[in-house]
Amino acid sequence: MADTDQDTQAAMAARETARLLLDIKAVNFRPQAPYMLTAGWASPVYIDCRWVISFPEARGKIIEHAVSMLDQRIGFDSIDAVAGGETAGIPYAAWIAEATDKPMQYVRKKPKGFGRDAQIEGNLIDGSNVLLVEDLATDGGSKVNFVNALRTAGAEVSDAFVVFFYGVFPGALDGLKESGVTLHYLTTWREVLEEAELGKDFSTEEIDGVRAFLDDPLGWSAAHGGRDS
Repeated sequence: MADTDQDTQAAMAARETARLLLDIKAVNFRPQAPYMLTAGWASPVYIDCRWVISFPEARGKIIEHAVSMLDQRIGFDSIDAVAGGETAGIPYAAWIAEATDKPMQYVRKKPKGFGRDAQIEGNLIDGSNVLLVEDLATDGGSKVNFVNALRTAGAEVSDAFVVFFYGVFPGALDGLKESGVTLHYLTTWREVLEEAELGKDFSTEEIDGVRAFLDDPLGWSAAHGGRDS
């Protein structure tokens, strides 16, 4: 498929995924009372991709987009297994593994501390090429930890997938890039804002507040009690 066709298909998948997340109420706009993200940034927007597990039609379409995109960009012939990050990545990894008939593992945030003291659950074959799957990414910190755990256990990891990438904070993917990992994602806040404005999912004040954040995320964060770098 030509690059232009892939780009067009990716853009359509991004908009449809954004609309699905809005329709199931996984998206929250709250500029008047910002959320504080784990990485320390203040944000007027929050998305709960765990919410998707309760909506079969939405999750089916999202996984269809994910599998299509990943097959075009990586090719499942080159992927030996799919690994989900604890905990939100586990259902997405299971759905992708099922759709592509691939083995699955999941990665704990730390070894469980008893029994085998395993950090990787499932049969991980040494030298296998593993796709790491999570629900979303603000920065790449937790993904790097999961990648390192998989590599320590003997896997090769060059690609990771999330449904949603914040796509606003500078340097968010530096850690993954330095680790030699490419992050693939379906949609970002830009597409969600466009769909929310078209669908009038939120008030004009809320839309404008989110747009101000996207135009200057670090300045907005600092002005609302979060980090500025």
